[in-house]
Amino acid sequence: MDNKDLEMHEKHVEEITSLFENEPYASFLGIKLVSLGPGTAVAEVAVQKHMLNSHGTAHGAVIFALADYAFAAACNSYGRTSVGLNTVVNFMSPGKCGAVLRAVAEEEKRNHRTAWYRIRVESEGELIASMEAMSYRKSEYFVGL
Repeated sequence: MDNKDLEMHEKHVEEITSLFENEPYASFLGIKLVSLGPGTAVAEVAVQKHMLNSHGTAHGAVIFALADYAFAAACNSYGRTSVGLNTVVNFMSPGKCGAVLRAVAEEEKRNHRTAWYRIRVESEGELIASMEAMSYRKSEYFVGL
C-alpha cells in the first residue's frame, strides 16, 4: 500500500467518514456506513416496503445504490477525489422486505490513476449481488491538507 495514501486515510478518517455519513442520497435511502478502512467500506440498508419491485422483492436500484455507495466510500477512503468509471453488477438472489442488506467493498488493486474494487451484497449470509467496479483517481484531495 502506498504510504501517502495510508497516512492520508489515518490522518483524515474522521473527516472522510463524516462526509459519507452525511451523503444526501444515501441518507434519503436509509443507507448507513458501518465501517471505513483504507480501500474498504461496509454499508447497510434495511429493505422497506417502498423499496420493493413489482414482485415484492428489493428493487435492483436499491441493491445497486447500496453497492455503489460502499464502492464510493472505499475508493475515496484515502481523501483523494475518486470517481466511478465502470461497474458490472450481478444479481443473484432477491432481497426481502424487512431484511438488512450489507455491502462489503474491498480494493483489489490500485495505481496512480485507477483502482479496482469487488463489492458483495449479502443478507443473512446469502449472496444477493456482486459488483466489480473501477474508479478514476483525480489529482486533488477533498480533505484538508
